[in-house]
Amino acid sequence: MKLEYQGQEQIPVGADAVWAFVTDPDKVAHCLPDLIEATVTDPTHFEAVVRVGVGPVRGRLKFKFTLKPDDAARHIGITASGGGFGSVIDLDAGADVKAGGETATTLDWKGEAEMRGPIAAVGGRVLDGQARKLIEQTFSTVRERLSAR
Repeated sequence: MKLEYQGQEQIPVGADAVWAFVTDPDKVAHCLPDLIEATVTDPTHFEAVVRVGVGPVRGRLKFKFTLKPDDAARHIGITASGGGFGSVIDLDAGADVKAGGETATTLDWKGEAEMRGPIAAVGGRVLDGQARKLIEQTFSTVRERLSAR
């Protein structure tokens, strides 16, 4: 099963601060919803274990993430691959960091996830609702952490 999303987020801090945040694997990892454990392996890679509950499928998923910053374009790409309890999930996402003044930044983002195994069998409506909730929680955490700086 494949899910695709896109959107725009407003972050109430300058673009330089947002760029520094989204290119830091430790900061990005700690914005994942239901994070159990995160391990940064180098400046563009981290691993994460997250708790998942989608319909009857509940447990932990382990992912390997790669950040792909393009400084010149102010574009951050991110890929993730992993899974657990017989399921596999691959994620490919990206965001353009656009200055909206000294105290505002816009993130134009899009992403897609492909799932195989028991988690994909849950059904599109359930997965779509859960995915939207996780996306919202992630961006909310990013805004919160950047605003607290």
